[in-house]
Amino acid sequence: MRAFAHEWGTPLFTSHALPLFLSSSQGICFHPAILLIHTIVSHPQTTPQPQRGIATSMDWNGHKSLNRRTRTIGTIFATGIALLGATGCSHLHTKPADKYVYVIARQSFLRDRVAAVSNRTGEVTNGEKLVVLERARRFVKVRTPNGEIGWIEEKLTADQALADKFDQLRVKHLLDPTVGSASARDEVYLHIAPGRETDRFFRLAEGDKLSLLSRAIIAKPLPPGASLAKTAADAKGDPAAPPEPVMEDWWLVRDAKGDTGWIYSHLIDVDAPDALVRYAEGQRIVGAYILAKVEDPDSGMLSNGVAVTTIPEYVTVLSPYKAGLPYDFDQVRVFTWNLKKHRYETAFREHNVAGYLPLVISNKTDPYSKSADASTPMPAFSYKVLAAGATIPQPDPETGTLTPGATVTKTYRLEGNITRRILQPGTPAPEELHPTPETDKKDKGKKKKK
Repeated sequence: MRAFAHEWGTPLFTSHALPLFLSSSQGICFHPAILLIHTIVSHPQTTPQPQRGIATSMDWNGHKSLNRRTRTIGTIFATGIALLGATGCSHLHTKPADKYVYVIARQSFLRDRVAAVSNRTGEVTNGEKLVVLERARRFVKVRTPNGEIGWIEEKLTADQALADKFDQLRVKHLLDPTVGSASARDEVYLHIAPGRETDRFFRLAEGDKLSLLSRAIIAKPLPPGASLAKTAADAKGDPAAPPEPVMEDWWLVRDAKGDTGWIYSHLIDVDAPDALVRYAEGQRIVGAYILAKVEDPDSGMLSNGVAVTTIPEYVTVLSPYKAGLPYDFDQVRVFTWNLKKHRYETAFREHNVAGYLPLVISNKTDPYSKSADASTPMPAFSYKVLAAGATIPQPDPETGTLTPGATVTKTYRLEGNITRRILQPGTPAPEELHPTPETDKKDKGKKKKK
């Protein structure tokens, strides 16, 4: 671009001062000021230019030429200002915010085009955040954090709204206590709420360790076209009574990465030592918690071929193999290690209780005991059971969670191989509700005598 000269020949702008156009992400944008200058330079000068230091006379024709040139420059300047307002450049507009999707599949590949035959352009994994570039029917064109670009099926992704819901769920239960531990049986999803048809996001691998937070109970979905069949109890009772739905249990869990969600109870295995499973007597172990540890060089127990000399002692809670129970467990058992026989033995057992998690492990003294070690902190555990006269809780119709009413807190202390309840002498133990009604022992004895 040639220089635009001052009245005396001094260049005002040169091609090195301003570029004719600016590049942007939206293409090429012509700078309005440069358009103005370029327009002026493109019009040839019709009036002779005076030289410096030489006086000249201006005739009538010269005045007319100067006025015509002045008007031309003014018109061009006004045109340039109009161009400045009318010309849209990308650097004068705010760039729209990126939109994101998240991968919900365990693994998937990006493709260079939506077609039966395509090439792989990248690989994405569960939970990965992708920038949306374009949308087509059933497919989304995305960019990965590594810069890989390609198409992915929309059904393999979740939008930002669902990701935010899972994050809110994680924050809400961030400080919830762990009531047990488990592991995933297979590759399974975490759901935003209890239910097989609820939205899912994070995918767990087989064997992933999970922390159990709380339990929910919901009705099991029926197959298409099926209806609730009346149970035998309904048939013997009121034929007009509506049949009871089949229930299923869901657990709110947190994985090792902190991801939180709901999972179907049949898809996890509660962590319990193999040495205790054979003592379950047909019951399901809901939780096994270490109370104490003892040393036994001759234990005879092995772990990956290595002899185990430090043996843990446990308190366990158990329940029947049935979903939809209005309590978390109905049996408590303490297993201690017999140093002479080198095996586990039952040191304490309580059954027919309506117990609720969590079970709390601690070290406590016994302020009511007169024994020599009463003031020595020893392993202890506490749990809550439903109080007598309380109403059996029902699942919340929206969330499925259980909220027990009046409860009784029971605390026990392990003193060697003996389990004692911490209770003030002379104070009767609070009465409890029993899931199975218990008959009076005195009445039982009278019936036997007859």
